[in-house]
Amino acid sequence: RIAIADYDVNDQNRIRRGYIAKGACRPKKYAFPQHPVGEKYNFFIAPKTTIVESFSSTTKQDKVLYIARLTYSLKCPRFLLGQGLAFRGHDEREVSLNKGNFLELLHWLAENFEEVNKVVLKNAPKNNKMIAHEIQTDLINSCAKETTRLMMEELALCLRYVDKIGRVVERFLGILHVANTTSLTLKTAIESLLMEHGLTFSRVRGQGYDGASNMKGHVNGLKKLIMDESPSAYYVHCFAHQLQLSLVAVAKENRDCVLFFQQLANLLNVLGMSCKKIRMLRVAQAERIIKALELEEIETGKGMNQEMGLSRPGDTRWGSHHKTIMHILRMYPSIRLVLNKLVRDPTQSNEAMLAETMLTYFESFDFVFMAHLLQTIFGHTNDLSRALQKKDQDIVNAVELIHLTKIQLQLLRDDGGWETFLEEVTSYCVKHKVKVPQMGGKYKPPGRPSRFYKNLTNLHRFHVEMFLGLIDRQLR
Repeated sequence: RIAIADYDVNDQNRIRRGYIAKGACRPKKYAFPQHPVGEKYNFFIAPKTTIVESFSSTTKQDKVLYIARLTYSLKCPRFLLGQGLAFRGHDEREVSLNKGNFLELLHWLAENFEEVNKVVLKNAPKNNKMIAHEIQTDLINSCAKETTRLMMEELALCLRYVDKIGRVVERFLGILHVANTTSLTLKTAIESLLMEHGLTFSRVRGQGYDGASNMKGHVNGLKKLIMDESPSAYYVHCFAHQLQLSLVAVAKENRDCVLFFQQLANLLNVLGMSCKKIRMLRVAQAERIIKALELEEIETGKGMNQEMGLSRPGDTRWGSHHKTIMHILRMYPSIRLVLNKLVRDPTQSNEAMLAETMLTYFESFDFVFMAHLLQTIFGHTNDLSRALQKKDQDIVNAVELIHLTKIQLQLLRDDGGWETFLEEVTSYCVKHKVKVPQMGGKYKPPGRPSRFYKNLTNLHRFHVEMFLGLIDRQLR
């Protein structure tokens, strides 16, 4: 027929309405080619091709072959998972020379073992070869679930006792596998191990764990269950662990200390969010050390100028806060250089804003002052923590060490400690080109509104509120 567009413009709408009025029609003189509907059509016209009928019609021989195919397909993931190898390849086509570890291993089994070759790959049904990506993922998940189901918690038990000549001896008794970490399960496991060595709870005179609730709970904790059977088994919290928790809790009562650790977390997030930034920091630190060695600004020797990282401090990890702050002060120029590069990077706008915000506080006298103050305080307490972790430590010596640490902090507070500390911080700022405010001038907080610090001098802010305030909290 003539196309509507070929008619006169004034007649096109009339002709179009005429075609619409006739309705749908099929040309009678045109031979349309016939095509088979395909496999999907057979599912509707053949009742035996339904899924239920297909399963019910499966013979025992088909099931045996399926189990064999599944077994050999699972052997490959088990081997790859045990060796920590990848599964898939970049090109898994039949003509590929390297189809990936999973398919290559399955091909190797088929080529070397006839019983494997009979049921896998080319000799398997086209819709049941078990080599698709989805099937590989299902096999991996099945292995992971079985592994997780068989995993059990472990409990290590140590004994401390006094021998015949009065020496305190500590011995590792063994490792117990427990189904869960409930207090009742742990008590039963400990009791069984003690009975194997001819011991009972009645001979226990003390017990010590970490601060977990299932251990030291006053109602249903392991400590309570053991003391019910042996009232003389007094609970003693780990000295070093308790000291770390106390120091962090006391330090976080100070607003300036809380702000410092928040900014420290932001700094670690900015520098540690990608391998690229970690690499930039390592390169900057290595170049700075090489330059300092050439200028003879630092000494060389065994164990000196080692590579340092910025690990995230943890409240329950002994000395982690002191180590992180110490590394930041030593890597200060390198960290500032990396932050400046991130700010100038036009391809990373979001990260550039975070780096710019962090750089404002990082280059301030407040950050350097608080970092040095916490490094000094945690330095004294870190020595105490190391001493408390010694095996030959007793309660009397521990109390003496705590008293000695408090004396050191009191000397830092009173006998010229402020002048010495301020001189040290000022020297550090001058060396790294950080602006040092006049102590008699008005205090201006970096990156925060000034209305909360009206009529406040720098001397009162840094000496009274930050220096004395934080030390006094530790001395309480």
